[in-house]
Amino acid sequence: MNATVVLFTTFALLCLIRVPIAVSLGLSSLIALTMIDFTLYPVIQKMFSSLNSATLMAIPGFVFAGIIMSKGGISHYLIEALRAWVGHMRGGLAVVTILACMIFAAISGSSPATAAAVGGIMIPAMVEAGYSKRYAMGLVAASGTLGILIPPSIPLIIYGSVAEESIGKLFAAGIVPGLLLGAILLFFAIINARLNNYGMLPKASWNQRWQKTRKALPGFLLPVLILGGIYTGIVTPTEAAIIASVYGFLVSTLIYREMDWRKFIEVVKESINITAMIFLIIASAVVFGMFLTTEQVPQAFTEWIEENAANKWFFLLGVNVMFFILGMFLESVAIILITLPILLPVLGLFDINVIHFAIIMTMNMEFAMITPPVGLNLFVVSGISREKVGEVVRGVLPFFAMMLLALVLVIIFPQIPLSLVR
Repeated sequence: MNATVVLFTTFALLCLIRVPIAVSLGLSSLIALTMIDFTLYPVIQKMFSSLNSATLMAIPGFVFAGIIMSKGGISHYLIEALRAWVGHMRGGLAVVTILACMIFAAISGSSPATAAAVGGIMIPAMVEAGYSKRYAMGLVAASGTLGILIPPSIPLIIYGSVAEESIGKLFAAGIVPGLLLGAILLFFAIINARLNNYGMLPKASWNQRWQKTRKALPGFLLPVLILGGIYTGIVTPTEAAIIASVYGFLVSTLIYREMDWRKFIEVVKESINITAMIFLIIASAVVFGMFLTTEQVPQAFTEWIEENAANKWFFLLGVNVMFFILGMFLESVAIILITLPILLPVLGLFDINVIHFAIIMTMNMEFAMITPPVGLNLFVVSGISREKVGEVVRGVLPFFAMMLLALVLVIIFPQIPLSLVR
C-alpha cells in the first residue's frame, strides 16, 4: 500500500479513537517513514532542533501572561471598568463581553484562555441581566476566537516559524481584521439586544467610572506594553512575551495582591500543560514534514493544483472548505503544521501574498475553535456555564454568519490585513 495513504489512514484512525493529536501525528508519520526505508536516526535530532527556536519561545511567555491575567485579578478589574462605562446601554453587557475579549486577546494569544477569562465573569452577569443563557454562551465562545486573530497570536507565531515570515509583520496584519471582526460582532450584539429587549445595568456615576478605570489602568497598559514594544522596534515578540509575563506577575502580586503561592503554582502548571501540548504537536509535525519532503508530496500537490484549479478564487474556496472540515476534528496548531508546508509552494502560482494568506488561515482557525465535535471554545464555555456542549453550539450558530462575513471581506480585500504591514 502507498505510504502516503497509510500515513493519512493511520492518522485518521488514531484521531477517531481519541489518541492525542501530537501522538497520532508523530506515530503515523514514523510508520510511514519505515515503509519507505527512511533512516530514523535523525528524527529525534530534527524534533529537538525544531523547538530550539527563539521565535517559538514567545509561546510560553504569552500563555503564562494570559493565564496570570485571568487568575491574578487583572481581567476582573478590566471587565469592571468596561461595565461601568457601557453596562447601562441596551446591549451594554454584550458590548462589555466583546470589548473584554478584544483586550484580553491583545495579551494572551489564545482563544480558549480568552473565552475562559471573560466567560467566567460575563456569562452569569448577562443571565442575571435578562439575557438568554444560550445567547450569552454563544457570544463568549464566538468573541473568544478573537484571541488568535488580534496580536499577539500563537497560531501566527507558528505560521511565521513555518513560513519563515516576520512575526512583527504577521502581528501587524492581524490588527485591522481583528478590529473588523470585533466591530461586526459589536454591531450584531447591539442590534440583537435591542430586538430582544435585553436588560441593562444601573448607570454608574462619573466618580464610580473613574475609580474603576484607575483600578484597571495597570491591566489596560499591558496590551500597550506588548504591542507598543513590538511595533516601535524596542523589543522582539519573544522579549515582549517575557516582559508581559513579568509585568502581569508584578501587577497581580504587588498592586492587586490577588496572586498567592497556591494560585501561582496553578498558573505555572496550566502554562506548562498548554505549552507542552503545543510544542509536542510542533515536534511531531516535523516528523510529518520529513515524510512529505522525502515523498515530494508538496511538489505533487502543486502540480495537481496547476492542472485542476482554474484561478485563485477556486483555490481559495477549496482551501477554506478544507480548513473548515479539518477544523471539525483537529486543533488549530495541528492544522497549520500539517497543511502549511503543502500549501506554501502553491501561493506563488496564484500570486497570493503569504501574509494575507496567514490571516485567511487564522480566521479559518477561529471557526475551528467553535466547530463541533472538538471546538475548544465550546468545551471551555460548556464547563464554565455547566451546560451541555450542544446548547453552546446552538448559541454560537448566529455568530457564524458574522464571522463568515468578516472572512469574506478579508479574502476579497487584501488591503484590510496588509494596510498596516505596508
